[in-house]
Amino acid sequence: MRGITITRVAHREDLRLLVMLRWIAVVGQVITIAVVDRLMGIPLPLQWMLTVVAVLVLWNLLSLLRWRADRPVSGLELFAGLMLDVLALTAQLYLSGGAGNPFVSIFLLQVILGAVLLDVRWAGLLAVATALAFVGLAFFNRPLDLPSLHDGRFSPHMIGMFLCFVLTAGLLLIFLGRIAANQRERDAKLAELKQRAAEEDHVVRTGLLTAGAAHELGTPLATLSVIVNDWSRLDAFRQDPDTRAELETMKTQLDRCKAIVSGILQSSGELRGEGTVKTTVRGFLDDVVEEWRGLRAPGQLVYINRFKPDLDIVSDVALKQVVTNLLDNALEAPAEQVAIFASRLDDQLEIVVRDNGPGFDADVLKRFGQPYVSTKAKTGGGLGLFLVVNVVRKLGGTVTAANPVEGGAVVTLRLPLAAFGAAL
Repeated sequence: MRGITITRVAHREDLRLLVMLRWIAVVGQVITIAVVDRLMGIPLPLQWMLTVVAVLVLWNLLSLLRWRADRPVSGLELFAGLMLDVLALTAQLYLSGGAGNPFVSIFLLQVILGAVLLDVRWAGLLAVATALAFVGLAFFNRPLDLPSLHDGRFSPHMIGMFLCFVLTAGLLLIFLGRIAANQRERDAKLAELKQRAAEEDHVVRTGLLTAGAAHELGTPLATLSVIVNDWSRLDAFRQDPDTRAELETMKTQLDRCKAIVSGILQSSGELRGEGTVKTTVRGFLDDVVEEWRGLRAPGQLVYINRFKPDLDIVSDVALKQVVTNLLDNALEAPAEQVAIFASRLDDQLEIVVRDNGPGFDADVLKRFGQPYVSTKAKTGGGLGLFLVVNVVRKLGGTVTAANPVEGGAVVTLRLPLAAFGAAL
């Protein structure tokens, strides 16, 4: 289904090329008619020939409106346009000598364009139509009073054949090159879709493994919690202030671990519906940054929230985790200072996270957002940014990374406010 969609999008660019080609054909026909009728003195049925030109102009205007409609174009629509071009060329040739007209070779241009733009079925029908038109023009045409074909090397017929060759060769060189570029772009988009599908599959598998690990961690955490509570009631531990303080610290850290496990299960859908919170954009960001500050205790944190006007939103754990991962990545750079700036760009939220660390390696920037691409010397590094990029992309946003000239690293996140459930 995705391949069909990409093809129809590429056909839209092909339609634009056909519109450009048709404008050139209209101008060429007008110039040729004027030269033959006025300069060469060969009478032509101007009224009928200009009527055909007017039909081409009208069709091209309709095609231009169709292209601007910003909808995918089907192969049938391209076939219809090329068939109209064949019929118009057949009419012009009928009115100007039939198959003996030197410009009859332009039929080959239509066949070649059909072979490149259409599938085999439609291209075959177009080739059959041009062949039938050629045969028909050999028997039915309006003859012209042209000089003999043997009236010298530079007879009007020979000049017409030369101009037809130059015109056809030039158009093929220009437009087949453009069509080939469109097809390369389509192939690149298909490759990108395959890459995204592979990454999304990796995200799903990572989420399943994470949820499974969270379930498995629940039992040992509960056991440790029971043991610590038992220890806290023992007289030997209760009478020692230092030991009692350490036990309280252990309780706090165990509670934090259980909260993290619960958050993972919420994100994976175990507790869907309980993780959403009604708040505002500014309030959401303020709460996330404040909670992160308390948990991570960064050396120096600069937080500037310029999001105005504020909006009511519905946030959840996934959106919170996106921002937290960005801050974690900056803190682990390592960096002495982490700065986060929030602002509004029309209907988007922009979050910029900067740090004064060593910056991203060139290879990391080149493959930013791919799994296990990280400068951190630990197993599984790079998954945080990988998950951030995929979550944001699924929500219709973008994440970019760069190394500023002044040093450090900067990650820019842009997310449509609709992803928060905001009423715009």
